[in-house]
Amino acid sequence: MKLVRFAFAGAMFAGALAASTIASAAELLTVQLKDGPVVIELMPDVAPKHVAQIEALAKKGAYDNVAFHRVIDGFMAQTGDVQYGNMEKSFNAQRAGTGGSDLPDIPAEFSKVPFTRGVVGMARSQDPNSANSQFFIMFADGPFLNGQYTVVGKVVSGMEAVDKIKRGAGGNGEVSNPDRMIKVTVGKK
Repeated sequence: MKLVRFAFAGAMFAGALAASTIASAAELLTVQLKDGPVVIELMPDVAPKHVAQIEALAKKGAYDNVAFHRVIDGFMAQTGDVQYGNMEKSFNAQRAGTGGSDLPDIPAEFSKVPFTRGVVGMARSQDPNSANSQFFIMFADGPFLNGQYTVVGKVVSGMEAVDKIKRGAGGNGEVSNPDRMIKVTVGKK
């Protein structure tokens, strides 16, 4: 009986060790803003296809210099239009927010993860399966988005830099002379 208890305790220790290894190997997206870096812990267990697409775009530099084209105070900051939102190559204020990437759209991966301050979600059109490259960071809780948009991560540091992103005017949050993601990289914790 003592041997069984010891084996069980050893299995629990091994399980705890494996869990801590997984937690320490979390996938991180670092977004350099004018006011400092923002570190986002990605959630591949919640939205594997969306996270894979974001990582692929970041690794090839597609998000570098892309504008925060829609920013609504008290709600969210939206970016990631790699087609029309690049500040150095192809920024088009009239079309920013309508483009995606050269990768296919992704089927929805809705979850029970709530949209709270700092959560990162995928932008989409009316079609739930239309997310591609655009994403948004929540300034405040948005429970009306729960189960309607895909959650891909959460800001774990740098929210003070997110709070300084230039806000848009009017109800749609369109930003003139917008702030941008200077550099976006992927790494492990």
